[in-house]
Formats: sequence, structure tokens, C-alpha cells
Amino acid sequence: MPEGPEVDTDKLHETIHEEAERASSRLIRAIALTTAILAALAALASLRAGATVNEALALKTEATRLQGEASDQWAYYQAKGVKAAVQEAVGASWLAAGKEPPADSAGKIERYAQEQESIRDKAVEKEKERDAKEREAEHLLHQHHHFAAAVALFQVSIALGAVAALTRVRLVWAASVLVGLGGLLSAGRSLLG
Repeated sequence: MPEGPEVDTDKLHETIHEEAERASSRLIRAIALTTAILAALAALASLRAGATVNEALALKTEATRLQGEASDQWAYYQAKGVKAAVQEAVGASWLAAGKEPPADSAGKIERYAQEQESIRDKAVEKEKERDAKEREAEHLLHQHHHFAAAVALFQVSIALGAVAALTRVRLVWAASVLVGLGGLLSAGRSLLG
């Protein structure tokens, strides 16, 4: 009986193994590259998250200082009103006694009223500045939340990339890339909004 063609299965097995390792090596390199990019994006998003929250806190502090100054102005406004009321009471006392109030009494009442107007304007201006700082701080905190979400998504995508590298499962790597794109969208949304 004639023998069939001989196939060197050892050589074939070695060739298949080398090809599998090369394909696996390409996958690992691709995973490593995308994971490195995701790590860099996570670092950038983390820096922006920290910067926006720090700036928001500084603005909140400034708004608190402005509120204090506005409150001081309103207290000063009330003090001038009390002084005017005292002068009116002094004038009424003089009139009740049948005498003419001192000449400067009416002038003081008028001066206190004018000073109150100026003080009120300053207080209202401080409140407007405070409100502007508060709005700006809220906007920055909104941005911070998007950057923080981006950091979390990048971290999850990096973890998935590590799992993909260990298991060499392309589907896990694809999930890593998709979650990373979600992080990129969240960071981009923060920059746009």
C-alpha cells in the first residue's frame, strides 16, 4: 500500500504558534497604545477638573467677601436712617416745646437721606458683583463635574484595557475604547458648555 504524503506536523504546529504570537503581539501593542492615550487623556481631564474646582472655590470666596461688604453697606445705610430719625425726633421735640428746631437739624436730615442713597447704590453694586461671581463659580462647577466624569470613564477604560491585555479578548478592548470615547465626549462637553 502506498504511503500518503508526509506532512511535517511539528513544523506546521510551530508555524501556527508563531503566527498566533505575532497576532497576539499586535493586539497587545494596540491595547498598550490605546491605554497610554487614555491615561494621558485622564491626566489632562484630571488637571482640568482640579483647576476648575479651584477657580470656582476662589470665586465663591470672592462672592462671600462681596456679600460681607454689601452687608456692611446695608448696616451703614440703616445707621444713617437711624441718625435721620433721631434728628427728626429732636426737631419734633423742639416743635412740641413750642420752639423752633436748630437750623442745622433739617440740613442733617437731608444730608443723611442723600448719604443713604449713595450707600444703597454701593450696596446694590456689591450685590451685583457677588451675583456675577456666583454665576461664574456655578458654571465652573458644572464644568468640573463633566471633567470629573471624564476622569472616571477614562479610569474604567484603562482598567478594561488591562483586562483586555491579560485575556487577549478583542471585545474587552473594544469596550475599553468605547468607554474611553465616552470620557472624551464628557470632557468635550465640559469645554463646549
